[in-house]
Parts: sequence; C-alpha cells; structure tokens
Amino acid sequence: MNTPVSEPDIATPTPRSVIVTGAASGIGRAAALAFAAGGDHVLAADLDAEGVEETVRRITAAGGTAVAAVGDLAEQRVVDAVVARAVAESGGVDVLVNNAGIMDRMSAAHETDDDEWNRVLRTDLTAPFLLTRAVLPHMLTAGAGSLVFTGSEAGLRGGAAGAAYTAAKHGITGLVKNLAVMYREQGIRANMIAPGPTATGMRVDTRRDAHGPSVITTLIGANTGRIGSADEQAAAIVWLASGAASFVNGAVLPVDDGWSAT
Repeated sequence: MNTPVSEPDIATPTPRSVIVTGAASGIGRAAALAFAAGGDHVLAADLDAEGVEETVRRITAAGGTAVAAVGDLAEQRVVDAVVARAVAESGGVDVLVNNAGIMDRMSAAHETDDDEWNRVLRTDLTAPFLLTRAVLPHMLTAGAGSLVFTGSEAGLRGGAAGAAYTAAKHGITGLVKNLAVMYREQGIRANMIAPGPTATGMRVDTRRDAHGPSVITTLIGANTGRIGSADEQAAAIVWLASGAASFVNGAVLPVDDGWSAT
C-alpha cells in the first residue's frame, strides 16, 4: 500500500519594510513596484510629489501596499520623518534602497562651479549617507538588514561623467564597502549596482561649450552596449536585497551589458 505523500508546507514570506528613494520614476519606481509585487511594504520617497504618488497608485492598484513620502532627503528633518513613518507603518526598516540621484553637466574640474559641485554631492552622496545613518539603529536592533545603493559606472572609472558626479559615485562605492565591513557581524549587508546606460528619463544637461562633454561622450559612445531598462536594474536591486544574496556583501554589481568589461 502506497503511503500518500503530503505536499510540503510552503511558508508565506513575511512582508518586509522597504524604503526606496527616487521612486517617482525610472529605476526607483521599477524597484518599488518589484518589491511590492513580492509582497513587501514599500515606502516610496522622492522630491517629486506627483511622480511618487503615481508610483503608489500603481502599487495599490495591483494589490500591493505602499505609502509615499515627499521631501529633500539631504535634509535631516526629512530623513528623520521618512524613517519614522516607515517604522510606524511597518515596525522597522528591513531594506533601504538608496537610489535617488541627479546627473552633473559632465563638466571637467576646471569648469565645475560651486553650485554644480554642491548640488550633485548633496543629492548623490550626502543624502544616501544621512538616510543610511538613520535606518542603521533599527537594523541593528533587528539584527538584520539590507542596504542597496544605485551607484554608476562613474563610480568604477573616470570616463563616465563629469567631476562632481564621478566623485559622488566613487564616494558611494567607498561607503558601501565600509558599511559591508563595519556591520557584517550584525547581520547587515551593503551592496551596490552600477548601471550602464539605462532608459530612465534622467536628463543630462551638458554644456555645449565645455571641455568635459567633448571628452566623455566620445568615450561613452565607443564602449557601451545596448541601452538597458529600468526593470533590468530593479531586478538586480531586488536580488541583492533578497535571501538569495545572503552571502553577498560589499559587492559592486555592474548591470551594464559588459560595458565595465571593455
């Protein structure tokens, strides 16, 4: 007599609390949608109120759970409010996706004025640091957490953007590696994707009379592959934040059709 074989119990994953910045469009919106589709509770943050509300509408229309937070994440009071809301809504912060960023004008160093330098460093390096610093106490209390950053090819090389953006993204690369070492014993992982050219709508306001764009655009055009999609970048982010990547820490993952290999 054959003994019936019971179906294995499949545990329903516990929804995680996920903060995604730059979630009004592009890679951030795609990541927010992907996390929500997997059952996670998403706090979508952006300076663009209309865009981030649209992201939340798309998530909720698909049956997911999300809330919007609007503000400048380079301001400490905004960072504190975002983290407090995520904790109030979901009990903590399990995943932080530092995705928000702006491009420079591909200016060479001697063409980079104070405004361009400060604007790019403030958004692309200071804001991710502030938000990371704010979520870490909650992750330390939980004994687990995943930090995922959207870096850039400009964080790997010197010929993918102007002086300000390149410096900011190299800073993010260093921050990720430091976080990975500092917090691995506490169950917190830090990783970064380095996107190649991706269709996101990010505007590059190059200076036609400047030296930088004439050098950089030539280098970029000679080495890049196809244009990637925001969904392809988001898939890498979601994987890095998942249990499938539990032994991946301090990694810089190029998502670039082999550009970084050329």
